[in-house]
Amino acid sequence: MQLGGPAARRLFTPRLRDNPDAASSGAAAGTEVAPVSVYASKCRVVRGVAIAAVGLLALTLAACGSTSASPTTSTARSAASSPGATVDTSASGKYGTILTTASGMTLYLLTGDSPTTSICTGACPPAWPPLTSKGAPSAGRGVEAKLLGTITRSDGSRQVSYNGHPLYTFSGDTAPGQVNGEGINNFGGTWYVLGSAGRPVTGPVSGTTTTNAGGYGY
Repeated sequence: MQLGGPAARRLFTPRLRDNPDAASSGAAAGTEVAPVSVYASKCRVVRGVAIAAVGLLALTLAACGSTSASPTTSTARSAASSPGATVDTSASGKYGTILTTASGMTLYLLTGDSPTTSICTGACPPAWPPLTSKGAPSAGRGVEAKLLGTITRSDGSRQVSYNGHPLYTFSGDTAPGQVNGEGINNFGGTWYVLGSAGRPVTGPVSGTTTTNAGGYGY
C-alpha cells in the first residue's frame, strides 16, 4: 500500500481548527483558520461594550439618587413657607362674640399664664391643646391683627397669643360652637373664653363681666 498523494496528506495532517498551535505556523495548506488578530479584535469589542455598560449603570444610579432627593427638599421648602394659624371670631349665644380657630373651635386663655410664658405643661396640653403656628398668625374677621403674637413653648413650638394671652382649645369641645371649658379651674389657673378685644369673658352675655386675669395689658 502506497502512502502518498492527497489522501495520505489528509490522513496525517492535523486539523488546524482542533490544534490552535498550528494556526501560528501556517503548516496546513488549504485549511481556513481565523487569524489571531480577529480574536483580539473581538475581545477588544467585548471589553468596550462591558465598559460602556458599567458607565451607563453608574449614570442611571446617579440620576435615581438625584431624583429621590427632590421630595425631601420640596417638603422642607413647603414646611418653611407654611401659612400661620388664623384666629377668627364666632357668635356664641351665651358669651357673645368670642375668639375661635378658623374651623370654629373655641379658644381659651389660662389665668396663670404670663404674656411670654405658658404654664400648661405635662398633662395639660393633651387636655388643653395650645394653638400653635408655623408662621405668623393671621387675623380673621373681627380680630385685631395688632393684638396677635406668638410665644415659644418649652418644646420649641410657637404658640399663638392674643393681647398677651397664650391661646388654647379644649379637648372637651368636640364640635365648632361648643364652650365646655369655660370657668374650669385646673393646671394652675382658670380657663376663660376671650372677646374680640382680648379680654376674658367670665359670665353669660346678659351679665358679662371681665377680669384682668393676672393684671397684664388691660
